[in-house]
Amino acid sequence: MALDFTKHPCFNPDVKGKFGRVHLPVAPKCNIQCGYCNRKYDCVNESRPGVTSNVLSPGQALYYVNDLVESGKPISVVGIAGPGDPFANPEATMETLRLIRKRHPDMLLCVSTNGLGVGPYIQELAELEVSHITITMNAIDPAIGAQVYSWVRDGKKPMRGIEAAELLLKRQIQAMKSIKAHGLTLKINTILIPGINDGQSLDDVAAFAKAEGADLHNIIPLCPVEGTAFEDAEEPTPAQIHAARDIAGKYMPQMTHCQRCRADACGLLAEGTTQETLDKIQEAANAPVNPDEDRPYVAIATREGVLVNQHLGEAKTLDVYGEKDGVFHPVETRTTPDMGGGEERWGTLAGLLKDCRAILVSGVGPKPTRILRDSGLKVIVMEGLIEEALSKIYAGEAIRAPIRPTKCGEKCAGDGGGCG
Repeated sequence: MALDFTKHPCFNPDVKGKFGRVHLPVAPKCNIQCGYCNRKYDCVNESRPGVTSNVLSPGQALYYVNDLVESGKPISVVGIAGPGDPFANPEATMETLRLIRKRHPDMLLCVSTNGLGVGPYIQELAELEVSHITITMNAIDPAIGAQVYSWVRDGKKPMRGIEAAELLLKRQIQAMKSIKAHGLTLKINTILIPGINDGQSLDDVAAFAKAEGADLHNIIPLCPVEGTAFEDAEEPTPAQIHAARDIAGKYMPQMTHCQRCRADACGLLAEGTTQETLDKIQEAANAPVNPDEDRPYVAIATREGVLVNQHLGEAKTLDVYGEKDGVFHPVETRTTPDMGGGEERWGTLAGLLKDCRAILVSGVGPKPTRILRDSGLKVIVMEGLIEEALSKIYAGEAIRAPIRPTKCGEKCAGDGGGCG
């Protein structure tokens, strides 16, 4: 099926009131720290990049898109733009795109990235017919870039200052060349920071981007955000934005209808975050990690069979529950692998729970959390009545059971050295 690129409202303003987009928040981690970014989750009153009410797994993201399409939402574009960077989370990003392309072959796909980590994935992005890629490029002078970025992490080691800005610019240039070599549409976002990258710096960015084949430029006014390096900076005035677009417009077309979308934006560009959208994304977030899998059961770490009140690290057995006709019933008790063994222990447990959609525990370490979630198991930390928790899980509702934060070893037999 030939894709109709004219239906992309961000790249074709003539259809912005007819076709909408959905951003899938599957990428929470970031590999750089911009001076204007604070990835604050669950703040529905803010509309800016980096904000989302939930983070979804790839399977949950597909569930969400299916729901939107079935409800009749005029969605023509699926994008991934955070809340971190898609290619600081490449596995989740690429799996999401694969799932959407397979289930919705006529959907336009796009990604927005800082450019640091996208390079190795451009060929597959082209094969998946991801038609549009956006790179945020705020400076081509490393001295200016060093003022914009607090750090850049390549692998595990963070870089700072000129070194960090030089690395980011190098990767961005490589990505831009590859994107155009694969025939993809390239948009450049530039956050306009008065006194930092306006004037000649902006002229340099626009000229350079055009020389590398960029198709569209989007100048976004700085949004000063509390808790960031630029929280006390002045937001650009309309006159400053107009002047900046005049400068950059000498080189390439300017996007003038950007809405500074959230990482979970949905609907027409002019639409704000609606309660209907929030309800749908909440339902998706409460679905199993892989909703298409047949996982009928829930595992529970409990001492007496009434409360969720045991740390996973100390649980020698787990009670497994099922549901039939609205009634919850114990299926069996399963013995957990012996302590020790590191990651192998949690991989074995994941295999024992492959028919479970979730595990409820009063505490768990980061290593087992990661391994169990990667296996498709939703890990929920809570304390409270088993019956109430199960009713919410099977109804697809959020479990709001905050507990007192604990340190590793505080509520189990461990020694604080991690769940081994």
